[in-house]
Parts: sequence; C-alpha cells; structure tokens
Amino acid sequence: RGTSCRSIARPGWRVTVDGIHRTAYRCAQPLIAQIQEYTMERSIALIAIFAALIAALGLMPNLMLATGVPITAQSLGVMLCGTVLGAKRGGLAVLLFVGLVALGLPLLAGGRGGLGVFASPTVGFIVGFPIAAFTAGFAMEQMRALAVGLSAGISAAIGGILVLYLFGVTGFMFVLGKSLGESLIVLGWYIPGDIIKVVLAGFITAGLAKARPASLLSRT
Repeated sequence: RGTSCRSIARPGWRVTVDGIHRTAYRCAQPLIAQIQEYTMERSIALIAIFAALIAALGLMPNLMLATGVPITAQSLGVMLCGTVLGAKRGGLAVLLFVGLVALGLPLLAGGRGGLGVFASPTVGFIVGFPIAAFTAGFAMEQMRALAVGLSAGISAAIGGILVLYLFGVTGFMFVLGKSLGESLIVLGWYIPGDIIKVVLAGFITAGLAKARPASLLSRT
C-alpha cells in the first residue's frame, strides 16, 4: 500500500519477464512452423482442386456459336476461384489451369488445348482468366462488410464480366480484325448467360460460407 508502480517494476523483474517471453517464443517455434506448413499445403491443395474444377466444368455440354467463341461453364469456375479462394490463391489456380492448357492438355471446353488456342478468337478470354479471378478475389476481400452472397455476386460481375470482357473483346478484335463496335455487338450475346453465372457464383459462395466457413479463404 502506498507503493508506486515504478518502485515495483524493478530491473531484475523485467529481465525475468523478458526471459520468459523469449523462452515461450522458442518453445512455440515448432508449432508455428507446423501451422505454416499446414497452411501452405492446404493452399496448394485448394489451388489444384479449383484448377481441376475449371477443367471439369469444361466437360459440360457447350454451344459453339458462329463467332468461334463457345458458351461454356468454365467462366463460372473462374469466378468461384476468386470469390472462394481470394485474389492470390484464386489467380494462381486459374494460372495453373491456363498453364496446363498451354502445355497441350485438352482442358478447355470442346477438348481444346495447346498453343493453338492462343491464336483463336477466344485468346483474350483465356489470357484474361487469371486476371479476372484475381480481380474477383480482390474485390471480395475488400467487401467484408457486405453479406457473403452479395459481395460474391458483385465481385464475380467485376472480375468475370467487366475485366474478362475487356481482355476478351481485345483478343477478338485482334484475331478477327473486327472493330470495337462490331466486337461488342457479337460478344454482347454472351452477357446474359454470364449474368446467370454471376448469380450462381453468389449463391454457391454463400452456401459454402454457411456450410464450411473455414473454406472461404477470401474472408479469412
């Protein structure tokens, strides 16, 4: 009683407390390393799983229009990579998928693959896939205050429509020699289907967040 805090906090005591902190940190190092290793392994596994998801969506029946650009479900997989995995992991998952396609694996809708697809009217969409996923993931990470389904829908629209079509239209113009107006008219027919995919991405992401919250890495 009547003793000041300064008189209690003696130098010898401070050294003892610091020593305890250092000892605790050294003891926790193996656990920290194990957690980091688990996190890395989990990230790699999810990146591979979502790359496989995009490939699996390419097996669904698709409609090839006269434009040379097919209507497929694979862009839904790109959206989900961003809304579920986040910017970094989502972008890497789609980049892995595009890399496998470039190596010759027939993973695109219709069994297409190899370097030849980068000379087709779809080249802009293929190149834009990883950037679209990254953008969707980044947008998802910035909208934590919104409900998961709503933020996922908005993020999917930003990445999977706005950004993806920026690349897709550019590639279409370059390969076929079309003007901007002609390209927008032709590719505009695909947008209603992509809006449906945006809605699906929102519902699927919200359902996953409810069933397995820890799997929604875009919110962790």
